[in-house]
This record gives sequence, C-alpha cells and structure tokens, in this order.
Amino acid sequence: MKQTILYQIKTLDKLILRLFMEDREHIKQISGSTKPTRTQFIILSYLIEHSNEDVYQKDLENVLNLRRATVSGVLHTMEKNALITRVTDSNDTRTKKVIIGKRAEDIFNKNKKRFEEIEKLISKDISKDELNVFFNVISKMKQNIKEENKDLED
Repeated sequence: MKQTILYQIKTLDKLILRLFMEDREHIKQISGSTKPTRTQFIILSYLIEHSNEDVYQKDLENVLNLRRATVSGVLHTMEKNALITRVTDSNDTRTKKVIIGKRAEDIFNKNKKRFEEIEKLISKDISKDELNVFFNVISKMKQNIKEENKDLED
C-alpha cells in the first residue's frame, strides 16, 4: 500500500483513541452505558480549554466544521448525560451558551493523568528535535489547508 499523509494521520488518530478508550472505567463515567463519541471528547476538550470564555453552539459548529443539526444532536445527548448545560444568552435569546458540567470537568481532571501517559507513550524514543520537526510539519500542513480554505480554523 502506498503511504499517504492522510492515511497515516487517520490510523495514528484511531490507534490513540483506541488506546485511550480501551477497557477504561472513565468511559462508563463519561457517557453512561455507551462509549462517548469522538465529537463529545472534542467538545469537552474545547470547553475545558476555553473555560474562561463564553462558548456558543455556533463556536462548536465552526471548530468541528459540522452542521448545526449535527452539533445540536450531540449537545442534546451530552446534556441528557449531564456533561453540559445549554443556557440562553441574556444578550441574544437566539443563541445558547454551552457550559461544561461539574461531572464532566471532574471526570476529565481525573483522567488528565491518562492523557499524559498516552502522550509519554507515543513520544517514547522520539528526540526533542524529531518532535520539533513533527510539530513544524503539522503546523505547515494546517497552514496550507487554511490558505486554501479561509473558512477553516484550528
């Protein structure tokens, strides 16, 4: 099989996600009886990273590059599982702020160590110089995509 960048990125991403989700009690804690989706993980991560800002559904639509109905469905499920709450904005009743729930925050904080373990595992035997090259290459790839499509962001 010919090696392609897209295939390699996708397979690495899948392996990391499987590693994180394998046989872990936190998966049940996060989602109840089913495994959380990749989109739920991304949303929770975004909410934690932007905890000092107001985050709206529209922000998540842009970040995830998904349609409104799709994001709304994911948020509905997350709200049902007490991971987030949606609150109507006092300045604009047409928009809803998305607020991470205490339960989700606690679960993510407890699992921060697992993220660090995986980071350490996947970077094992890779020098700082090699990691710098990796980050530079990824950054250039992202920039190439952004230049081609001005609507996309990180």
